[in-house]
Amino acid sequence: MKKYVCGVCGYVYEPLDGDPDHGIAPNTPFEDVPDDWTCPLCGVEKENFYPQD
Repeated sequence: MKKYVCGVCGYVYEPLDGDPDHGIAPNTPFEDVPDDWTCPLCGVEKENFYPQD
C-alpha cells in the first residue's frame, strides 16, 4: 500500500497505521479513506495529498 503525503504540511499517511484517532483503522489504503477525512496536522482536505515516491 502506498503512503500519501500532505501537500501543505508534509504529514505522511501510512496505511499500515491508519489514523485511529480520526476513525481510520490500521491497514486502510488511502483510496478507502473517506473523502471528508482531513489531515490530522493541518486540517486540509484529502484532495491535497499526493502519493509518496
